[in-house]
Amino acid sequence: MDTCRYTYEDIDIVAKQLQKGKVIAFPTDTVYGLAVVFDDERALSRLKKAKGRPEDKPIPVMIGDMRQMHAIAYVNERAVRLADAFMPGAITLILPKREHVAEYITNGFSTIGIRMPNDDFILSLIQRCGKPLLVTSANLSGYPSAADAEEVLAQLDGRIDGIVVGEAGGHQASTIIDVSGEDYRILRQGIVEKEAVERVLLGGTL
Repeated sequence: MDTCRYTYEDIDIVAKQLQKGKVIAFPTDTVYGLAVVFDDERALSRLKKAKGRPEDKPIPVMIGDMRQMHAIAYVNERAVRLADAFMPGAITLILPKREHVAEYITNGFSTIGIRMPNDDFILSLIQRCGKPLLVTSANLSGYPSAADAEEVLAQLDGRIDGIVVGEAGGHQASTIIDVSGEDYRILRQGIVEKEAVERVLLGGTL
């Protein structure tokens, strides 16, 4: 497989490729991401194969607006507080999924991970696709996350359909917070610090 190189100006082409089930890498506000459209089971399988990702590990959802989050998840008060404070940004919220969300998207889990990136290109790309994207880090499973196109291609060239050439906005992944239950848990410490999360959830300000 030849991995096509795209620029930011190719956004309409990239959106069409994603709609066709292609696996595309692009820079995000954190690290480089690897994406497919939200509701294409075959594309998701190809992404996991390209990355060498365990089949039982769900891929987070990247949304373009809050309407999309409410459409696929049950959003509680803690999630609203965190979204108001940190979205768009480097935070992923784990929420109960709505019943219509296909089992293959979450690998049978009753929860779903959701993030809205602080990146105009990706938000516009999601809008053009007309649906959220499933996005994971653009690297082979078990290898370090990539910050630029060269690092991505060193691992995935020939394994993915295309890449938007650029550089990620950060060198650290998002903070993952599980707010699906009665309490909250920080599952992965990323750019958003624990102290900032606690201030928001306790009713304070950033």
